[in-house]
Amino acid sequence: MAGGSLVRNDPAATASTSGASGYYGYYGPAAGDPKQGYYSYDLGAWHIVVLNGNCSPVGGCGAGSPQEKWLRADLAASPAKCTLAYWHQPRFSSGEHGSTSTYKPFWQALYDLGADVVVNGHDHDYERFAPQDPSGVADASKGIRAFVVGTGGAGQRAFSTIRANSEVRNTGTFGVLRLTLRPASYDWEFLPVAGKTFTDKGTTACH
Repeated sequence: MAGGSLVRNDPAATASTSGASGYYGYYGPAAGDPKQGYYSYDLGAWHIVVLNGNCSPVGGCGAGSPQEKWLRADLAASPAKCTLAYWHQPRFSSGEHGSTSTYKPFWQALYDLGADVVVNGHDHDYERFAPQDPSGVADASKGIRAFVVGTGGAGQRAFSTIRANSEVRNTGTFGVLRLTLRPASYDWEFLPVAGKTFTDKGTTACH
């Protein structure tokens, strides 16, 4: 990835460990306030926002919650042309856990303030969505492109209900998503483990 690395887990994914101590112990101050689990940083020309999908311990994820208000203020203060956000559980997914409206306020704030990409995990598969609005309506001009990348070491699972705007799906292939963040665009490429052939790649300009 141009300008730095996004190889960073999120605190919601380590919720079974008390206080996500391993996460905060490893990343230290770079991971923000341990009482919040959400923070942001700049990577090259991009603004990166990390959100906490474990809502209850941090005062909720709804509109007007401390985290949602922080997100809007953080985005409004950023001069970056391009913005990417990531957290654990997806707003949109065709996988076993499926979509959840819990994170619609996150999407609404990101959409209102011009974000470009959202990356999630949780479902053990790979899925790429076309740019869409917080309600799941295709929006080529202002919509956010979402990736679900749950293709690490845990066993992968079958897809359930296929959601609108799902462009590419795969289960059964372990690998990683490589994002190249350019000053006004981004490239993506799914890199499978040795012996597998599934891949997915493309490029899109920032809003």
